[in-house]
Amino acid sequence: MGKRQIKEVSFVTDIKSILASARQKAYSAVNSAMVEAYWLVGKRIVEEEQHGEKRAAYGEEILKTLSAALTEEFGKGFSARNLRDFRQLYLTFQDNEIWRTLCAKLTWSHVRLIMRVDNKDAQNYYLKETADNQWSVRTLDRNISTLYYQRLLSSQIKEPVIQEMQEKTAGFELDKMEFIKNPAVLEFLGLPNNKGFTESNLEQAIINEMQKFLLELGKGFAFVERQQLIRTETQDFYIDLVFYNYILKCFVIVELKTEKMTHQDIGQLDMYVRMYDDLKRNTGDNPTIGILLSTETDKTIAKYSVLRENKQLFASKYLSYLPTEEELAAEIERQKAVLKLLV
Repeated sequence: MGKRQIKEVSFVTDIKSILASARQKAYSAVNSAMVEAYWLVGKRIVEEEQHGEKRAAYGEEILKTLSAALTEEFGKGFSARNLRDFRQLYLTFQDNEIWRTLCAKLTWSHVRLIMRVDNKDAQNYYLKETADNQWSVRTLDRNISTLYYQRLLSSQIKEPVIQEMQEKTAGFELDKMEFIKNPAVLEFLGLPNNKGFTESNLEQAIINEMQKFLLELGKGFAFVERQQLIRTETQDFYIDLVFYNYILKCFVIVELKTEKMTHQDIGQLDMYVRMYDDLKRNTGDNPTIGILLSTETDKTIAKYSVLRENKQLFASKYLSYLPTEEELAAEIERQKAVLKLLV
């Protein structure tokens, strides 16, 4: 490699470093402001609740009212569940000076995990180690769930414990820029977080037509959202299509796979159904229905998932209103044929 080429490589590397550093600083500033704002919101909620005569009932009513007002003004990210997390943030760290010095280095996802640790010494350890070593959320989650702090305390020789942890979490630390995709930050800034997550152009095109197909069937379908974010304590998931069927009085979620269907896909759909029932299902709604579609090259497959009460009875009822597996497969094959003509 000549001197000029070496200079060009060095020049490009320097520019990349400048931009990466700028991104890190910008994210850190936004993240710090976000976590601080959530702590202040939590503090204000606690202060307001303390004025209520019947604190528990009063508090829940406050959260529902506040959630509706904030969602209307600022968009997603202010569900009653999230507001409870803000309140817990304040209650957990109201007198913790260590947290105040480190919160700028921690994401909201990190903080949510740490504030669920009961032991105060363990909390402080995870706060400091996560900040100092820039642990990813997955690394922190694994360390908490495997009682890493307690195992270190009880070990006379700590190096093997540390080395094992580093080996087990090495794969979690590969993408240090992944934090920029954090949906919580996008919600806080009022930016859309459900765009661009489709797996391929084929999937995008088929989802477009499948949405129209289900709505055109009639039979009570109302469209809710595409790429809907469902959040657990440690991960974010995006459901391809969500409908509500007002005849069946239940949500219908649709997941599309462009490769061969696996047992993991079916398990994931069942998990989505359970999560949707826990997080979205309202009083009076029937169990959520899941539809998993696979568009593997030689065969199109459709699977249903409906869990919990009256499974068999409800299954026989919903099959009268949902498209059959054959109808779904035929529609996907039709769309695949159309796409081939357009290529």
